[in-house]
This record gives sequence, structure tokens and C-alpha cells, in this order.
Amino acid sequence: MPKYVDPELRAKEVTDAAVRLLGEGGFTKLTLRNLAKQLGGSITLVTHYFPNRDVLITGILDHFFTESDQFARELAAIADPEERLHAALLWFLPVDEETLIRERGRIALVAHRDANAAVDDCITRLEPAMRAILAQGIEGFVRDEEFEVTLDLVRSWTTGMALSAVEHPEIWTVERQLRALDRFLALLSMPAVPRVNA
Repeated sequence: MPKYVDPELRAKEVTDAAVRLLGEGGFTKLTLRNLAKQLGGSITLVTHYFPNRDVLITGILDHFFTESDQFARELAAIADPEERLHAALLWFLPVDEETLIRERGRIALVAHRDANAAVDDCITRLEPAMRAILAQGIEGFVRDEEFEVTLDLVRSWTTGMALSAVEHPEIWTVERQLRALDRFLALLSMPAVPRVNA
């Protein structure tokens, strides 16, 4: 009797391997054949779940949405606004090998946005989901009139930190990222200084 394989679990294994392949080799290495080789099976192991690369990219995105929905539920359970914002910002930082590879994979996709409709769709759908996580983190932390500009600020900060860590992991160690996060939160907590017209 053949061994039962949970299809959702297997599809997740395939998308996880695809993200690793993206993060380690870039977009050009993301082929179904390379993915099957990385998984140690035949190409049908991949095509059974994802018949082509565009469907695979959509699968990667769906996997991200599942993770972000789970994280959103965890954030909702954090009552303290500063603690919740800290958790939201930390979620975006590549503070371990897995998240660093994932961030490299996302950047590899962004680089091919104009060349591939599936990638463009993925990036277009991803940004509102990322902003929604940060919006949830900011809720209750700033006044309503400062909400949108703060959301823009924290989104640009998380993007910059992640890109810096990908470009220079030897500089942006976990400790340095966490110190920068603490300092950034401290700056966000400071009252705004009114502008003086000269």
C-alpha cells in the first residue's frame, strides 16, 4: 500500500524549497527541474502540485499569505501597542538564515517584476499584505492624523533594513539589526517637534 502524503504539507515543502532556491540562486535558477533536484525527486514531484513556474510563484505567494494571516492573529493577541509594533517590525527583519534566504528570494522576484506577469502579480499583491501587518502593528501607537505617514515610514524602514541585511550580512548582524530596531522604536516614540517658519 502506498504511503499517504498530506498534499498541503507536500505543497508547502515544495514552496519552501522554491523560496530557498530563489534565495540561493536567483530567479533564473527557479526551474521545475532544479526544484525537483533540490527536493531529491523527479519533476513530477513538483508538477503534481505546480504544473509550471507561474503557478509555483502563485503558490509561494499563497504560502506567504497563510503565514501572514497566522502572524496577524498573533499580533492581535498583543495588547501593548509598543510591544505589538516591536513584534511587527521584528517579523520583517532577516534575523536568521531562513528569513535571510526568504528575503533574498523576495528581492530576486522583484528584480524580474517587469519580465514576468506572475512575478508582477505576486509583488503587486504582496505589498498591501505587508502594509496591513505594519498597520496592525502601528494601531494605537500613534495619533490617527500621524497614522499614514508613520505607516509609510515604518514600511520604508523595514524594506531598507531587509535590503541592507541581504546586501551586507557581515555588517548587519542580528545584534546590530536589533539595536537599530530598538533605536527606531525610541525615535518613533518621541513627540514631533513643531517646525519654526524662518
